[in-house]
Amino acid sequence: MGRGAVMPQVDVIVLGAGPAGSAAAAVAARAGLSVALVDKASFPRDKLCGGGVTERSRSYFKDAFGHDIQFDDILSTQEVEFWHAGQRLSHMQAQAPIHLAMRLSFDDQMFRHAVSLGGLDYSGHRVTDINGTSIELAGGTSLEAKVLIGADGVNSQVARHLFGAAFDHDQIGFALEVEAPKEDDSAALRIDFNAADWGYGWRFPKQDSVTIGVGGLTSHNPDMKARMRSYTDLLNLKSIPKLKGHFLPFGHFKTQPGRGATLLAGDAAGLVDPITGEGIAYAIKSGHLAAEAAIEALKANTPDRAFAIYLRKLKPIHRNLRIARTLRKLVFSGRFKDAFFQKMAQSGRLRHEYLNVLAGKQEYPALLLKSGLSLPRFVLRGLRRRS
Repeated sequence: MGRGAVMPQVDVIVLGAGPAGSAAAAVAARAGLSVALVDKASFPRDKLCGGGVTERSRSYFKDAFGHDIQFDDILSTQEVEFWHAGQRLSHMQAQAPIHLAMRLSFDDQMFRHAVSLGGLDYSGHRVTDINGTSIELAGGTSLEAKVLIGADGVNSQVARHLFGAAFDHDQIGFALEVEAPKEDDSAALRIDFNAADWGYGWRFPKQDSVTIGVGGLTSHNPDMKARMRSYTDLLNLKSIPKLKGHFLPFGHFKTQPGRGATLLAGDAAGLVDPITGEGIAYAIKSGHLAAEAAIEALKANTPDRAFAIYLRKLKPIHRNLRIARTLRKLVFSGRFKDAFFQKMAQSGRLRHEYLNVLAGKQEYPALLLKSGLSLPRFVLRGLRRRS
């Protein structure tokens, strides 16, 4: 690494100031560690995302930042519609609200909180080199740390530094999205399971606009633009703003998200729900856990143990994602999905339990437990139909 202007060593560098990075910086700074929060963008900055913030996300937010979310420009709704093959399966009232945020302001809120707690603001700085747990910024400034947390998204530089690549794009998902003007006053969050193969479409109302998108596994959707056109036609969208797209690491989480004193959090670690595609909750939680691991390792003066501590803390999230990855075959696989959606249309219990997962009221192990008696029957029906 070339040497430019060198700042004194900090305890932790966090690369990426989205939900995972800002949560990590906030927790570490509040514990008294010196933290450099680095992002190539200057905040506020926009981010492609449906912007669904569940009550689980809200709980994790409070834990990480020490106070509640500011709801000034966030629409909260308990109305949810499930659709499949052009047919509405149900219009339901969730037991808990789902909050629909614009990432421009929501991420800025988290970033500002992290800086106010003591994180050193290195936003608007591009990383040109990584060497161990130290980085070099464009212009020659070097930042040196004892622990490096990579929270820099699906194309993570930190992951590439560790493993040579972030993700195989053929093994993860891709999403297209538009932010369109509101054409009605509906507050219902809409999910269309068949809008993409091994994925879904969504219509998320916001205060002043509506977010519409489709996403699914890249390998099953070679022409996602055609999927998006079909979906906007289905929704009778009169004018289509410019499409935005990005890769989504759902269903392909890293079982080893780091090494030694270098940790990966959020999308960089693939911590995205493989069924719903929701990543904000696990981003905030994993950032929090990464910071806790750094705090414990540095307290013991053993920074190279940070990853082992972090991996242990991640076990509940990894377990939940493994179960969700198995359940995804029931929801999206051609072998089972007809039987699943037939059951979804017939069973109010299954719809409510799924909605509780979507709203962040319960995790997938609880869904398996509560629906365990009915799942084998429709799986068997799917197998018989296939044969």
